[in-house]
Amino acid sequence: MSLAATLKTAETASKKPSLAGLGRVALAEALAAIGVPADQLRMRVSQLWHWIYFRGTHDFSEMTSVSKTLRAMLAEHYTLTRPEVVVEQVSSDGTRKWLLRVAAETPGEKPYEIETVYIPEADRGTLCVSSQIGCTLTCTFCHTGTQPLVRNLSAAEIVGQVMVARDRLGEWPGAARPEEAILPTEGARMISNIVFMGMGEPLYNFDNVKTAIETIADGDGLSIGKRRITVSTSGVVPMIEPLGREVGTMLAVSLHAARDELREELVPLNKKYPIAELLEACRNYPGVSNAKRITFEYVMLKGVNDTPADAKALVKLLKGIPAKINLIPFNPWPGTKYECSDWETIERFSEIVFNAGYASPVRTPRGRDILAACGQLKSETQKLSARERMALRAMAMTD
Repeated sequence: MSLAATLKTAETASKKPSLAGLGRVALAEALAAIGVPADQLRMRVSQLWHWIYFRGTHDFSEMTSVSKTLRAMLAEHYTLTRPEVVVEQVSSDGTRKWLLRVAAETPGEKPYEIETVYIPEADRGTLCVSSQIGCTLTCTFCHTGTQPLVRNLSAAEIVGQVMVARDRLGEWPGAARPEEAILPTEGARMISNIVFMGMGEPLYNFDNVKTAIETIADGDGLSIGKRRITVSTSGVVPMIEPLGREVGTMLAVSLHAARDELREELVPLNKKYPIAELLEACRNYPGVSNAKRITFEYVMLKGVNDTPADAKALVKLLKGIPAKINLIPFNPWPGTKYECSDWETIERFSEIVFNAGYASPVRTPRGRDILAACGQLKSETQKLSARERMALRAMAMTD
């Protein structure tokens, strides 16, 4: 369905579509749909881009550089709404998790909810965004994998997560930042890095992820460079090369095992794209170098993949690939059969990898107390009653 038809459908359903999150092409189409002359589109898109993505405005009336006539037309047909914050939870370590409600795509469809997580550190602020509602991969150690795939998120819904986070963190010009928040202390940016490590497999939503990244990285707006954007995949081999060639972000691979038999148990996608094919795609990833290393994510599961032999096999497997290996202590979730490796075991594993010449940081678990850590993003808030959600929302507003 064309954008114009989509917009008309949304209006027929008595709900104005939002321009927040649209890329330049889609924004031009939206303006053309309400009669903006073709020879003015480029200028008008630039004007709106500044107000939407640099200033973060919520109301067309604030766009003082746009004519009153156009502002009235925009307000008549469109909004600047973002995904709705249903619940905000703040961890004891400063991690924030937002349960966001995205609008229905078609009349009669119920709205769905996704999760976005913000992780503040001294030198950076990382936003973990979702690319799908649910997931189709069923990785056995991942809570999100127990939630069935509903649909892909649109590019606007992906960008909308970044906009909501900037709203809540007060990162637009002149906005007030939350007094109680634990935020980065070095540098001016609250959100300096984006990782596609939330709900869903980004490479199964390639076109929308690509368009969203173009909007996020645009230097006239949100301006988060592609070297600070990481796309994580469980190993969708055919889309790895296009990601590097067409998008150019950093690449992370959820590996978690050094042999096919075990990886097929942990990451069932391995049956379709075994380790040898996956690593060949990584070796050929466009732009890969010592300055642009691939991150291999390896969750530490007690008695499953954490022996010295596993570490040595991993090192041998990655030989010749410019790589960093992120060791992730397993983050437990209700109903899981796995346990986190003992700390001594993780340290021994890390030492073997490090001595082989690979950076092997152990990722500090963040947001475990609000189920916001890696692999936990199937929120318990989905099961909460309306009264419980209201109580959580009130707590978040008063903390």
